[in-house]
Amino acid sequence: MHFSRTDQDSLYSVIRSRRDMRHFDPQGSVDPVVLERVLAAAHHAPSVGLMQPWRFIRILDDVLRETIAEHVTEERLRTASSLGSRKEEFQALKVEGVRECAELLAVVMVPDDGTLFGRRTMPREMAVASCACAIQNMWLASRVENLGMGWVSLFDPEIVRKILQCPTGAFPLALVCLGPVQAFYQEPMLEETGWRKGRSLAESIDENFYADKKSIDEGIE
Repeated sequence: MHFSRTDQDSLYSVIRSRRDMRHFDPQGSVDPVVLERVLAAAHHAPSVGLMQPWRFIRILDDVLRETIAEHVTEERLRTASSLGSRKEEFQALKVEGVRECAELLAVVMVPDDGTLFGRRTMPREMAVASCACAIQNMWLASRVENLGMGWVSLFDPEIVRKILQCPTGAFPLALVCLGPVQAFYQEPMLEETGWRKGRSLAESIDENFYADKKSIDEGIE
């Protein structure tokens, strides 16, 4: 299949417009057909050795969602307590939309199936990277469907594993908030709020060797 310049421009526009959303329309809903397209996009992600180490769990029970929301709140407070002088600044941020989003999903890394292809030296890392590819596909598909999506990582994986009754060896990697939003952030929210400034592309590209000499062991040139 050959993609036109218009197709290419559309893809890059979607990538630039992707945002980690935390503000959702609490009255919103996601059409089941659209949700299936978004999850199909996630399932089409590349995975090392075609292991497809992901499981998507829709949280449909209100009591279960509230249990998860309460745990996320607890972890949010613990995170705030670890931030020293930035504690109050962090507490003022909207960092998740677990209660408000139309769809709440957990992305769980399944127990290791022993796949060796491509991951002999990095077995866990390649499983995590594969799941992250699926989440990114879901993010881009959500954006092109004009739905907001937020990746929540403020939780203890072992606690969420037990809440969701996942088997031993499974690892909850993300809580995904999905649904309509009133507006998308013009810039990443952490930049808009002044929490952090993103690096430029130029700062992230080296040639031949790692250029930041500060990180090189002393005595090695």
